[in-house]
Amino acid sequence: MGTRLKSEVPNVPKPMAPVADRPFLWYVVKNFIAQGIEHFVFALGYKNEIIQQYLASSESPFVKEKATYTLSLETEPLGTGGAINKACALTKSENAIIANGDTFYKVDLNALSEAHETKKAECTLSLKTMHEFDRYGVVSLDADNQVVSFKEKKFYIEGLINGGIYALNIPKFQSQNWPEKFSFETDYLEKNTNNGKLFGVIDEHFFIDIGIPEDYKKAMKELKIHHFASLDISKIDKTWTLFLDRDGVLNEEIGDSYVLNTDQLKVYDYIPKALGILAKKFNTIVIVTNQKGIGKKLMTIQDLTLIHKKLKSEIATEGGRIDSFYFCPDLEDNSPNRKPQPGMAFQAKKDYPNIEFSKSIMVGNRLSDMKFGRNAGMFTVLLSTTHPDIPYPNEDTDLRFPDLLAFAQSLEG
Repeated sequence: MGTRLKSEVPNVPKPMAPVADRPFLWYVVKNFIAQGIEHFVFALGYKNEIIQQYLASSESPFVKEKATYTLSLETEPLGTGGAINKACALTKSENAIIANGDTFYKVDLNALSEAHETKKAECTLSLKTMHEFDRYGVVSLDADNQVVSFKEKKFYIEGLINGGIYALNIPKFQSQNWPEKFSFETDYLEKNTNNGKLFGVIDEHFFIDIGIPEDYKKAMKELKIHHFASLDISKIDKTWTLFLDRDGVLNEEIGDSYVLNTDQLKVYDYIPKALGILAKKFNTIVIVTNQKGIGKKLMTIQDLTLIHKKLKSEIATEGGRIDSFYFCPDLEDNSPNRKPQPGMAFQAKKDYPNIEFSKSIMVGNRLSDMKFGRNAGMFTVLLSTTHPDIPYPNEDTDLRFPDLLAFAQSLEG
């Protein structure tokens, strides 16, 4: 009901609180769609008609997306546990992600799911490190990452909090004789410590809970940074990361075909100079490239390695560098690692933990590159090298330049 938010957000359920000209729910849903979630079940109660109308409208986060949704409607409040249990009856998979509608937590769902399945857990919690806080209780883990206790709300210097996103094994959860109304936190989580059912995954990605006016105001500012903010290039420093597409950005594209060997690699003549500038501006520079040619068996990974070795050699002539290459050979468009899905961004984040997507830029020549950047929470730069007819401005693009050198030179002031 958002009782504590009434002074800021009257007459709408919390997930519909406006943030940066969109309902808060939009950000939550888009974050999950970006990581490959294809179907949602919305457990709705208080003023559910407002959310229903929004989801069915032209402003819905499902517009232009392949994801679908169904509704689980309460006729009376069932508590968090009752709502989850009712919604679980509408799911189609053994495991599901459970999320709060008033919390934005940019967890790595692949890491959460992998930990959940490895431990054969009934429920796996996403946990966030907090400092000097009293709004939340603290969760304690043992050496095996099993949840051993939930401590009450009070002031803590530091601790792990429950971020409100879970991986849940539905058959195991539903095998218990639940009443119609119960609390997921009190009646389920707190009563199942130390029995091998609950595990935790520490995830330090961006987190915001809009439950109180102070944090709602914070979300108004910070979600603008994490979604569709205008890129101020004057703020870029050595703590930033640069993600680059390859073909059409660093080298010539080959029509509808692929660069299959080193002889076919034609690096734009201005690229060594551009990368020399960019190497001084960015802490980490990585390439993210779709490589269907490998999936189609037109080339091998060894061929790609040689291509990238030659590319690095040419770039290095004027002091440029590329720190890592990430590629996706998958043929399926819905592969979590194939752009515009952000899987390769999370691979880079795993290798370079200091990467902050809110301080990263994706540069590419296609809208799929721009969407990739947005899906990972980055700023985006579109180059008009090969597709000058792409409409600009558009919601997925912050800035546009004719080529990579023009972008690099803009950073020199």
